[in-house]
This record gives sequence, C-alpha cells and structure tokens, in this order.
Amino acid sequence: MAPFVRSAQHPDGQDHDRLVHDEPPVEITAWQKMLSATSGSLLTGLLVTPLDVVRVRWQSQGISQPQPINLQRLGMPTSIPNTFQPQNLGVTACCREVFFANNTSEVCLAGPRIGAAECAVEQTQQRTFNSTVDGLRKIARNEGITTLWRGLSPTLIMAVPANIIYFTGYEWLRYNPASPVQRAGLRDEYAPLVGGSIARILAATAVSPIELFRTRLQALSVATPSPGAAPAGRSGPLLETFRGIKDMVGLHGYPALWRGLTLTLWRDVPFSGMYWLGYETIRNKLTDARERARGRSIHLDSNGERHDSRTRAHARRRSRSRENHTETFTDSFIAGATSGAIASVATTPFDVGKTRTQVYREGPAAAKSSAAAAAPEERSMGRLLWHIFKTEGLPGLFKGWIPRTLKVAPACAIMISSYEVGKRAFRGVNERALVKAKEREIEELESLGA
Repeated sequence: MAPFVRSAQHPDGQDHDRLVHDEPPVEITAWQKMLSATSGSLLTGLLVTPLDVVRVRWQSQGISQPQPINLQRLGMPTSIPNTFQPQNLGVTACCREVFFANNTSEVCLAGPRIGAAECAVEQTQQRTFNSTVDGLRKIARNEGITTLWRGLSPTLIMAVPANIIYFTGYEWLRYNPASPVQRAGLRDEYAPLVGGSIARILAATAVSPIELFRTRLQALSVATPSPGAAPAGRSGPLLETFRGIKDMVGLHGYPALWRGLTLTLWRDVPFSGMYWLGYETIRNKLTDARERARGRSIHLDSNGERHDSRTRAHARRRSRSRENHTETFTDSFIAGATSGAIASVATTPFDVGKTRTQVYREGPAAAKSSAAAAAPEERSMGRLLWHIFKTEGLPGLFKGWIPRTLKVAPACAIMISSYEVGKRAFRGVNERALVKAKEREIEELESLGA
C-alpha cells in the first residue's frame, strides 16, 4: 500500500490529500488526455484562424497558373491587346460589374477602350498583401470580417482528431515502456525528437484530406460585389472549393486528396521534432530552476551522486506533479511559445511549398506529355522550392513567415499549456480518488483488526 499524507497544503492554496513526494506521479487515462487535447484545439482554432487565412493568401500570391487559354479555339483573335486572366488580375468581378451581371466566364477580355482596366487594378491591389496587418485589414474591408474565420469548421474538424492522435501518440511513444522509442533505448535527451516526429507522421496522414480542403477554402478570394450588382450564377466559397476538389479527384483519382502530404511531412516532421526537443529542453531548465529555488537539485540524489538522464526525467515528472496550475501554465506557455517560434521560422520554406501545391488549380489541359511541361507545383518538393528560390529569391521561400510565426507561436503556447493544465487537473482528480480509496482500505483493515 502506497504511503500518503492527509490534508497537505498545496502550493496554490488548495487543501487536499496528496501522495508523498517519493511516490511516482499518478497517471491519467487516455480519455482524459483526449479531453485535454480537445479543449486546447477549440481555443487555438478560434484565436489563430485569421492569421492562418492571411498566411495562406500571402503565400499563394504569385503562384504559377495553368497554360494560357487558347483564344483561337474560342473563335477570338489572338492579337487582342491587354488580355488579362482573372487569376492574375481579378478581372472577373470587373466584367460582372462593368458589362453584365450574369457573366460567369473564366476569361475576361479588356480592350483599350473598355473601362474595366481601372477596376482590374483596384481588384489586384485588394488581393495583394504587403504585411500581416495589411492582409487582415484588406480581407476584413473587402470581403467581410467573417472571412478571417473562413475554414474554421474544417480547422476544428481537423484539429480535434489530429491533436488527439498527436499528443496522446507522443505521450505513449515518449513514456510508455512498450513504445518503440523506449524499447530502442534512446537517450532521454533525444527521445522527444524521435517521438514528436513519429507522432506527427501519424496525425498528418490521418487529416491530410481535411487540411487540403481547408487550405483551398482559405486561399479562395471572393471580392465584395458593388452595390446593385447581382451575383447571379455564382456559388459561394464552400461550393467552389468542393467543386474544385471534385474536379481534381476526377482528374487524378482519390490519391489526389493527399496532395501536398509529402510537403506537409517535410514541414511538420522536422517542425515537430524541433518543437518537442526545444519544448522539453526549455521546460526542463525551468523545472530545474524552480527546484534549485526550493533548495533541491534534480541532478543529484540524496547522497550527492549525479543521476543519469532517465532518473532525472523521472525526477522532473515527480516535481511537475507537485506544481500548482499557475506554475504548470507559465512554464508550458513559455516553453511552447519559444520553441514553436524557432521551429516555425526554420520550416517556413516547406510551408510555402505545401501551400502552393495545395492551392494550385489545373487548367483544362492539365495532363502533360512530359515532365518538362509540368508546372512547378506539380513537381517534387526540391524542384518546387528551387523554382521559388530562382524566381523570387530567398524572400520567396520565407514569404508569410511573420503571420505563420504569429500564428504558430501563440498556438503552440495555448495548445500545450491547455493540454498540460488539463492533464494537471485530471491528475488532481485521480490523486484525490486514489487517496479516498486508500483511506477506505485502511478503515476496512482497522475494522477487521478490531
């Protein structure tokens, strides 16, 4: 029977029975871990979706477009000057407003005597972002403030199962003796790198089709119609996205739903490895500093001998089980934000490549006879990133790193702190239940002895 003490004063002012410090920390169930991950997912999705919308729009600027439309096939002369395509200049809305309301064609021809040119320039300026704040302002002003939360539903649908797989998978890989990470005998310092990478592979593969839908939905720009303009014949962003994905599946088959998964893994696997390695390193230092402030040392046992890495890891877990909610939140928030920001900047080029691959739309003649004719977004990750570097330079590879970091750093901080505080709360529930069970056991033994 494990020893315990009654009514120990908890650091946060709570009075309840606590297991003695030498006891291993009480574990929580898989369902409790899932609930902790779900609460963090909901809060994170609400707060960071606007930054994600700006990031996707910013990164998809300048994306390669399908082959030019064959005007001769349409019965039009090929020498018409000032021929614009709507993907580049957003002239489709101008055609509807200047010419006739029911025009839904995919091409708009603006000649030198047609008054749509100025409208086209205005539409282009509305879709071009120069900064994160500029993107937030233009989207809210031109498309409505609710557009900043476009894709929130698929974000939540994706985030809940993804984070459940990710966080519970990481916990199992990191601490369960039966996991391959533990059985491989890795040093405790490197276990977060391997465990985080494997957990991310599983989570990203499971939700890749939902992320594809969300990315294309957020990348779709719909200009606000002018007063009196009837958007007849036009469908909303949701139907447009469904139609585009349906056409893509019809052309390439169901494996196309995992388009960009390779790039996603190239981005998320190193991100997760770097994030968990940085997170645990930073939080370990914070835990060690708190123990030193209390006059104890994680690194030394009672005889002054230095602990090995695994013993130190168990000592830190026992120390964290004695933290109050404020200490748990503060340490995990700082470690999550710092590590997330560093990993976010380092993996931005892969994020740019993933976004451009997912939002690329094929033209009618998308089937190419040779690899040389394929668009950069249809090639391998290395070739796409090399194309971006050659055409746009190093800034092109890091396009959108500011909104990405502004999104990722607080998202990581909120997610991990919510998860850790949730686990801490459930652990407290389990501790009190265990103490009550031990009290009943003692009472039964005493009654039998009497």
